[in-house]
Amino acid sequence: MKRIVIVGTGLAGYTVAREIRKLDSAAQLTLLTADDGGFYSKPMLSNAFAQGKTAETLVNFRVEQMASQLKADIRPNTIVAAIDPANHVVRWADGEISYDKLVLALGARPIRLPFEGSAAQSVLSVNNLRDYAEFRGAVANVNRILLIGGGLIGCEFANDLLKGGFSVTLIHRGAALLDALAPAIVGEGLRAKLTAAGVSIETGASVTHIDTAESGELIARLADGREFETPCILSAIGLTPATNMASEAGLKVKRGIVTDRYLATSHPDIFALGDCAEMDGVWLPYVMPIMNQARALAKTLHGENTPVSYPVMPVIVKTPLFPVAVVPPPAVSGAWQSQSDADGAKALFYDSDKRLRGFALGGHFTSEKATLSKEVIL
Repeated sequence: MKRIVIVGTGLAGYTVAREIRKLDSAAQLTLLTADDGGFYSKPMLSNAFAQGKTAETLVNFRVEQMASQLKADIRPNTIVAAIDPANHVVRWADGEISYDKLVLALGARPIRLPFEGSAAQSVLSVNNLRDYAEFRGAVANVNRILLIGGGLIGCEFANDLLKGGFSVTLIHRGAALLDALAPAIVGEGLRAKLTAAGVSIETGASVTHIDTAESGELIARLADGREFETPCILSAIGLTPATNMASEAGLKVKRGIVTDRYLATSHPDIFALGDCAEMDGVWLPYVMPIMNQARALAKTLHGENTPVSYPVMPVIVKTPLFPVAVVPPPAVSGAWQSQSDADGAKALFYDSDKRLRGFALGGHFTSEKATLSKEVIL
């Protein structure tokens, strides 16, 4: 009987497990997870506060329910210590398990800037249910929050926390919001709506020091000398793939765990998917790539070698004040064509042969997402 071991029970780990079970009811399926193994939607973390969601109510299925659904052995609170590729064994503090095929679904961890100052360790980030529970506890009796980072997650938090009744100050080192994802015209449209709703936004600014004020609150000091006093600081500047475990096992790692189009790593019988992996040099930390990866990998593990093939996959930024949808273009020569009005922004990327290769839509222009997705040339 084939033994498949999956390390990680986030969206990637649980989705590939589901896809495996659709194809193979007999495989011996074991999932190892450092947390309690409950299934929840991680993208909900940046939109849960205004809905009054607690860490407990975000959980869709407890670990026992997932084990029953998947007919799998799920081992919660199991922190993997080492992978031994030569002997096909995964080890943790008080046990080990052998595998025929190993799947790494390790996710990503928050980027933490090296702030100086006496209160640098007081900066919070939210990347899992434990983080979210800690954050909710920290803001239970405050009404002001300083948010560092104006990318996708930072903007979602800004919109959500504002709707949740907080006074929000957002500090972003880039010239425009979402500048790593979309042209400035879209980021400026989002900025206008957030500002009009009450978010105070400082772009082109970076926090260097976090200290404690005489009042007991925190002081964020910027590189230009300005200071902001606040009871809570949340950092949302991005994620980095969790690769330490793979690197220590001798797997090839660059930005993420390196895989081919079959999600195979540099070691036989070890695969990786989701936020921890880079396939053919590309890292896509979004929901739709994970779903496509999981379906292809399940077929490969079942004996039908199946390369990952992506359709057009718009990245959705959940900012109801100014929703955004982006299909980032590939690294080809071309130019953006843009337009905007008071309630929207639209940028289309055409290559040198005048073919549509990507788009960024904001506000009411997001209604064109489906139509434009059909026109994009991959």
